[in-house]
Amino acid sequence: MATLNDTDTAPARIRPASNVRWVICALLFFATTINYIDRQIIGILKPTLQADLGWSEGDYANIVFWFQAAYAIGLLACGPVIDRLGSRLGYAAAIALWSFAAMLHAFVRTPFGFSGARFLLGLGESANFPAAIKSVAEWFPRHERALAAGILNAGANVGALATPIVVPLLTIYFGWEAAFIVTGLLGFIWLAAWLGFYRTPADHARVSPSERAYIEEDAAPEPTTRVPWRALFGQRPTWAFAIAKFLTDPVWYLFLFWLPDLLAKQYGLDLKTFGPPLIAIYLLADAGSIGGGWLSSALMKRGRSVNAARKIALLVCALCVVPVFTAASTPSLWLAVAILGLAAAAHQGWSSNLYAIVSDSVPRTSVASVMGIGGAAGAIGGMIMAKYVGHVLETIGSYWPVLLWASSAYLIALLLIHLILPRIGETAVEVPAA
Repeated sequence: MATLNDTDTAPARIRPASNVRWVICALLFFATTINYIDRQIIGILKPTLQADLGWSEGDYANIVFWFQAAYAIGLLACGPVIDRLGSRLGYAAAIALWSFAAMLHAFVRTPFGFSGARFLLGLGESANFPAAIKSVAEWFPRHERALAAGILNAGANVGALATPIVVPLLTIYFGWEAAFIVTGLLGFIWLAAWLGFYRTPADHARVSPSERAYIEEDAAPEPTTRVPWRALFGQRPTWAFAIAKFLTDPVWYLFLFWLPDLLAKQYGLDLKTFGPPLIAIYLLADAGSIGGGWLSSALMKRGRSVNAARKIALLVCALCVVPVFTAASTPSLWLAVAILGLAAAAHQGWSSNLYAIVSDSVPRTSVASVMGIGGAAGAIGGMIMAKYVGHVLETIGSYWPVLLWASSAYLIALLLIHLILPRIGETAVEVPAA
């Protein structure tokens, strides 16, 4: 079994003459930001929509359920589609669908209509991370992938920060319909930029020969035969990623959908007062997303193997989540914010490295498929977490048992990753014989 003390001799690297790959990374960052704005707008507008349209709590729960169901279904289905179409067309189709669905919300009035719009939104948004990580695998050398994944993943936190600022202003001045239309239009603006700029490194006119060589410098030989989607379920990297997502994604869903309620129950905050604590938590999450990716990239540049760098970074992130169980009992609001912010930052750093492991261990032709399988596992875990949180709050009235589970989930996931993938970067997906 591999240890975390593996070292490699770091190759001498020549600075490339162009940096087109970071423009691609910026586009992926903005796509993820738009993705989270379109996802979270329904929660921000929940009181307004309930008052205007007469929804019950059950109506709202059903609308959220159909988004989550579509998200899980879409993650399973989108990977093979993106791997077949490629990053450029696959990503374009996804954001066109979810932007159309986002704008469609402005023209429906019934819970059934909103459920349909949310279902389409979930199908489109499910392709964001599979397409983005596939793009990272195409555009970045192995030692920069975690950092690139961390930067694009930070877009989720920027979206979480922007939504409660932008959406109320649009609603107050122009009505809630305008909020859906304007945020939906952002996706079509991005789509034009993506189609105009994105090509593979081999086909991009602005990529210098030195940058193209830099991107390919540590690339393993790629199989010429496409791995069948069903065959991926028999591969170790798929199971390692899916199990880790199933165990840890529910913690992020807990932060997204339950933090305001936790702050309200524990500290008496309301819609007017929980803004600053939430902003602080998501700012820390942003730093963690980039910092976690930077950590493993920095370790690799200092000679650590892919296996050691990824697992050390995952271990640091897992340990930073451990104190989160105390957030439900600390009497200090801002101490709780610091603990929750550290956990949110650790989750995002964890995710950055987890995404990089897929590109380390899976052929580029199958990256989106494996990302979709793992994402679906995470979405199913999130649905179970939602039921569990509701049950705990109804029976105990405290978040302590939920946060106790969250504090240990990452260490358990890391142990399973290490058992399934003893040497990350050396476990190749087997291509079945034709």
